[in-house]
Amino acid sequence: MKLTSPKFTNNQKLPEKYTCNGEGISPPLEIHEVPEGTQSLVLALRDPDAPNATFIHWLIWNISPKTESILENNVPTEAIEGQNSAGQNHYFNPCPTSGQHRYIFNLYALDTTLTLPSEATADELEQIVQRHILGETTLTGIYP
Repeated sequence: MKLTSPKFTNNQKLPEKYTCNGEGISPPLEIHEVPEGTQSLVLALRDPDAPNATFIHWLIWNISPKTESILENNVPTEAIEGQNSAGQNHYFNPCPTSGQHRYIFNLYALDTTLTLPSEATADELEQIVQRHILGETTLTGIYP
């Protein structure tokens, strides 16, 4: 399984457009080689370099396994956005207070769909996801 973006490559600079210094919208993503038997996909955007703890910028689950791309500033139809670390249910744009940070898009292929409410947090999602992973991949953007 692979996750790419037409706007940046792995371990390269995340374009300013997708941060607090630009439009602050989510970047386009492309999904490749989803494992056979996948029932749903989960996407999590994490900043492990945040000062106090890993900051969750975006959570989406129940993405159709037939999804080949997530358009810029978009959430796939019927997918559910969970709570980010700011307690909001949407993309929270990268805006590091100091230094360079890694923004890691984690994509998981699951053998099930999830019945979590949209109020679910990353910790609650993680507990369930770990038992159902068929495949996973990452795409990392660096900013600034």
